[in-house]
Amino acid sequence: MASVRRLHLFDLDGTLIRGSAAAVEISRQLGVGAEIAELEREFRSLGLAPDEFAVRARELWAELTLAQVAAAFEGAPWLLGIREVWADIRKRGDYCAVISLSPDFFVARLLEWGVHAAHGSRWPVLPFTEPVDRAGILNPAAKVKIANRLCAEFGVGLDDCVAYGDSMSDAEIFATVPRAVAVNADHHLSGLATHTYKGGDLREAYELVRLQ
Repeated sequence: MASVRRLHLFDLDGTLIRGSAAAVEISRQLGVGAEIAELEREFRSLGLAPDEFAVRARELWAELTLAQVAAAFEGAPWLLGIREVWADIRKRGDYCAVISLSPDFFVARLLEWGVHAAHGSRWPVLPFTEPVDRAGILNPAAKVKIANRLCAEFGVGLDDCVAYGDSMSDAEIFATVPRAVAVNADHHLSGLATHTYKGGDLREAYELVRLQ
């Protein structure tokens, strides 16, 4: 039986943004797509740590402006139905949150779409005058810690959570909650997801767990 209230936890890169990531979309605005693609490859295949990724991305994004962030956000290949899913979650008295390793100045924009909470890595204020504080960059284990904080805030337990993700950065949270939806996921989530979805509409992925 479903709990009275549930917390839905959404990854961003590759999950809500299909086939892309905040860093990729930001880099496209600056003309450094090839450079960020190499960083992404090192992160996914060679074990590049999230804080090192952020430090090196900060170097590529030295001239980044808020207008470019807005353009990157608006132009990203979002799944359809995100606002509708979050509106339904709210209507049912449940909660929803985004937890992402991506920069907070990008992730926080999702609050305008109706999510209860949006947590990203802590980056310097734009335009950049400060370096990245490595301590503020999230890692996969931080997703579980933030999920626990959100559970306390909303008065639910981890047993009342549903996670949505696509890659190795979601493996720890998938292993922690009882229901997890692999959304256009890679092999890192094989055997960890209770449901699997491939497609372009979050409403369809949400429907897999909506009434459970």
